[in-house]
Formats: sequence, C-alpha cells, structure tokens
Amino acid sequence: MRFRYVCALLLGWLLVHSAAAQDPDPPHVVRDTLLLKDPKGPHISEAYRYYTEPFEVAPNPEQAEARWRDGKFKTGPWHKTLNLGTVHERVWMRLAVRNTEAQRLRFVWSIFNFTDSAALYCRRQGETRFTRLAAGSSWVPAADRQFPARSVSLPFTLEPGESAVLLLRADVHTGGVYLPTYIETVEHFLAWEMGFPFERHWVWLLGFYLSSALFNLVLFAFLRDRIHLWYVGYVVGVSLFLMMEDGLDALMMPAGLYRLVWSVGQYNLMILAAAAGIRIMQLFLRLRSGWPRLHRAGNWLAGLAVVFVVFYAALFPWAVAHSLTLVRVLNWVREALLVVVFGYGWATLLAVLLTRRRRQLAAFYALTYFFFFTGFAVFWLNHFGITSFNPVYPNTLAWGLFLELLVLSALLTGRFHYTLRQIARLRIRQLHLRNTQSARLIAAQEDEREQLARELHDALGPNLMALHLAWQGPAVREALASSPAAAGAGQQAEQLLRRLRDDVRTFSHTLLPARLGQGSLTESVQQLGSLINLHGGPEVRTYCDQTVDQLPIPLQQATYRIAAELLNNAVRHSGATKVLVQVLRHPSTLEVLVEDNGRGMEPRAPGGGIGLRGVQARVEYLRGHVHIDSSTQGTSIVVQIPC
Repeated sequence: MRFRYVCALLLGWLLVHSAAAQDPDPPHVVRDTLLLKDPKGPHISEAYRYYTEPFEVAPNPEQAEARWRDGKFKTGPWHKTLNLGTVHERVWMRLAVRNTEAQRLRFVWSIFNFTDSAALYCRRQGETRFTRLAAGSSWVPAADRQFPARSVSLPFTLEPGESAVLLLRADVHTGGVYLPTYIETVEHFLAWEMGFPFERHWVWLLGFYLSSALFNLVLFAFLRDRIHLWYVGYVVGVSLFLMMEDGLDALMMPAGLYRLVWSVGQYNLMILAAAAGIRIMQLFLRLRSGWPRLHRAGNWLAGLAVVFVVFYAALFPWAVAHSLTLVRVLNWVREALLVVVFGYGWATLLAVLLTRRRRQLAAFYALTYFFFFTGFAVFWLNHFGITSFNPVYPNTLAWGLFLELLVLSALLTGRFHYTLRQIARLRIRQLHLRNTQSARLIAAQEDEREQLARELHDALGPNLMALHLAWQGPAVREALASSPAAAGAGQQAEQLLRRLRDDVRTFSHTLLPARLGQGSLTESVQQLGSLINLHGGPEVRTYCDQTVDQLPIPLQQATYRIAAELLNNAVRHSGATKVLVQVLRHPSTLEVLVEDNGRGMEPRAPGGGIGLRGVQARVEYLRGHVHIDSSTQGTSIVVQIPC
C-alpha cells in the first residue's frame, strides 16, 4: 500500500510539473519571412515549412522548390520540435529569412539530433537557382565538421538588410525523425554552447552517473558479485544513449571511440542496457532459485538482444546503401524488441509481487523500474511522434535514470551490507566447523596415543620383562658361564633388554595424555621428567608457573603434548646431558621452553622431523608460533600460544 501511495504521488507530481512547464500557446501567426535579429526574436517554427520525400528519390533542391510551388509543404508544429515519429523519409525544411541588422552577420542553422547527412541550400535576391552553402553529418566527430560543434551546424552569411530563401535537407535512417533545429548568430550560438552543460544540468548528471558506476566497481572489488558489473554496463549503456541524444559524445569522445559507438547505434545501446537491466533484476530478485522459467526466459531475451545488436550493426550500413526496405524492417524489429524487454521487466515484477516470496525485494525494485520506465515512456512517446513535449531538462529519460540509479544504488548498498553479514556468518560457521573437526581430530589422536601407550605398556612391556627374567634363568646363566666370550655377550644382551624395557615404559608414559583429573599440568610435566631421570637418561629439570593449572583443560592437554614431544626429541636425538623444560604463563600468551646442551640440530633438520612437524601443526592450530635456536652448544625451542 505504501509503495502504491509513493508511486501515485510521483506520477501526480510529474503530471503537474509537465502541465506547469508548458507555456500557454501564443497566437498561431505563420510568417512568410523570419526576421533574423536578436535571440528573443520570432521562433523558427513560426516561419518554416517542411516536406518529406522517399529516400529513393535523388536529393534536388530545385525539385523541392517545385513541390513548394505545388503547395506540398506543410507548416511545422507551433513552437515545438518537428517530430515525425518513425517516418523513413527525407525531410526538406524551407525558410525565408532577412537580416534586419545594419551589419553583415554570420549565422548557423543547427540540427541538435543525429543526422546521417544534412545540407543547406540558399537562393539570394536576384538568383534563380539554389546554391549549396554547407553540408554535414553526425557520423563525423565535432572536430572534423565544417563548423565544429556538438550539433550539425551549417553556417551562412547575410549582408545588412539582405533576404534569402533557405532549404535544409536532412536524411535520418535510424527510424526516428526528431529534428530540434534553430537559427542563431555564431556569437549567440557559441555563448549558448559554452553554458549548455551547466544550464541543462549535464555536468552534475553525468558526474552522478560516473560516480555511481565507479562506486559499483568498488563494491564488485569487495564482493566479486556480478550484479555490480551488470550495473556498470547498464549505466554506461544508458549514459551513452543520453549523451548521443544531445550530441555530447561528439565533443567528449575521441574520434575512434565516437565512430565505434555510432557503428553500434544509439537505440541499440539502449537495447544492450536493457539486457544488462534484465541480469540485474534476475540477480537482485534471485530468480534462478525461485522462478526458473522466468530466469530462463530472461536469459534467452538478453541473449537475443545482444545477437540482434551485433546483426543490426553489421547489416545496417549495407542496408542503407542497397535495401531501404531492410532498413525499415531492422528499425521496427528494434522497436518491438525494446517493448518486449521492458514488458518482460514488468511481467517479472508482477509475478514476484503476487507471491509471498521476496515480495519486498520486488516492491523496492519496482520503484526503481517505475522511475526509469516513466522517463522512458515519455521519451518513447516523443520518439514515435505520439506526443512532443519535454517537461524537464535535459529530458525525462535523464532524470528517470537519475532517480532510478539513486534508489538502485541504495538497494545495492543494502545488498552489499547484507552480503557482508552473510559472509561473516559463513566464516564464523566455517570456523566453528573447523574447530569442531580439529577438536575431534585431536581427540582421536589422543585416543590412538592412549591405545598405543597401553599396548606398549600392557603387551610389549610384560613380554620384555618375561624375556629379561628368562635371560636371567639358571640354564642361560650356566650356558653363559661356560666361556668368557659368552659371558660378555650375555652381559651386553642383558643391558640391551633392560634399556629396551625402560624405553618402552618411558614411551608409554610420554604417549599417555595428561591425567588432569588425577594430576595437574604441573604434576604431569614433573612426573615425565622424573621418569626419564629414573631410567638413567639425561638430567631433566622442569618448572611450571602455578597459574598454568588454571588454564582450560584442552589447552593444558595440548601444552603437555607439546612439552612431552619436545622433551622426547631432546632425550632421543640431542645427546644432551641436561635438559630444561619450562611452562610459563604471561598475560596474553603461554610459553613452553625446552632447552638442552646437546650437539644441536643439522641445518636441514629444523621442522623436518616427524615430531617437530607434529608440534608445529598443533601450535598452528592453536594460532601460536615456534622459534628454534640451535648451535653446537645446544638447542633451545620456544613455543608461544595465545591464552
């Protein structure tokens, strides 16, 4: 209901503004001669007459003058632009003029819309035939025209008090004969051109279009969401169309780019922009998941639009030269395609609005679509010659695009924030999943270590003990006592068995996780050091801060694992006689230090062993880091973990 109320208010404002913008018609006095004096003089529409003829007829000013004598010329619309709609014919405009000033003046007769070719013919007093004074074409960039300007401007001069008859020929093959035209002195024309971008609001309108496109490029750089690229394509297409409508492209674009844009065609750029608009609508309303048939239809329609534009651009130049019937067909297909594209937009919005899913999104997007479609409708009614009014400057389409982009930018900004929140939620979910999986993996590793430790302690340990006892039996003793060599070998074997039994006991205790229910982290580390000292290894000294026993149990278990692994490496590989193990708690980190006086690690060894790789993997999971300092005097390994 609120959306309908807003739309009704906007439509009412547009109608009131349109009515207010129309000046009351002055008396319709048709003049025989236009007096060329100051800019506030009579309007050109008060004096010119026009006539149309097929393009198949060769242009000839004398034949056009004969049509004038036969009464074939008509008066143009009073104080309005000559708008013949989709007529595919050449236009002749006849005007009798007189210079009322007491000095020689130079004038320009300008056409402010795209014209394939134009020519100005003049017959002065005392002359019987027309002379061509100037010619021009919108296909030529402004800098290369006879009179450099955004419009096709054809200059002529008149002596003081001189009268003349002018014939202006205009050929337009694009399917829309809309000829805003004026005659002014060169001085006034140049002054008007200098202030035109400011007076008609083009400076800040184009600035807004450009900034809107750049803003969406920034959003795409953050999100990699293709809707923002389609938005840029849409803005570029419609902006080029509007620039071409008022001739700004001839002034602002390099010659090569200007010719390339016009080879595509002004109205074809609107078709491409409409195809980009379809993609924006599909992505914004998420049609793929909710309305797959509408989504496929939009894809086909957008693809058809692109194919048609390519076909039109390739075939149109040939058709102008060889088949004017084909030119008409191409233009009418273009108009029909535009109607179908905009009809698809309304049909899609209506289909989504009639369902509960995403109705609010469709309502917001319908508001943006309404703004542009209103401007487009007014513009296209003028294009077809049904109406001929322009309530705002530069035109309703430019303001419709401004309002549409204003609302659409707000919607896409909201979509940007929504996407950021979704990404944040997804990352949090992924972190939770990763932490859960890591916790399960560590728990599984702990179970495997505990099982392996029990196997070593309960299976291999008793067997080694039994073997040791059997080795000390009477029969073996008697056999070994039979010779000194056997006695020496037996003594060595007994030492190896004792060492193997002690190693199995040490490894089993190292593999077992800290029993924090029975003993704290401090006690577990101390017991591990005492066990190694008991079996004749290097002298192990341990120290733990009292506060480490207050850490969370998972962190205590991980700390014990790290200390046990580093201590085991020092005992087995360093050849040290002294090993120091410290667990220190700092305000924001937990530090594990294992230091020995062994022979050090080889240059390729740090991080290369299985034990150290396991320690580094565990520390990385805990978002900590490992520092190794090794030399021939010993090795120091420091592990820091956030706590």
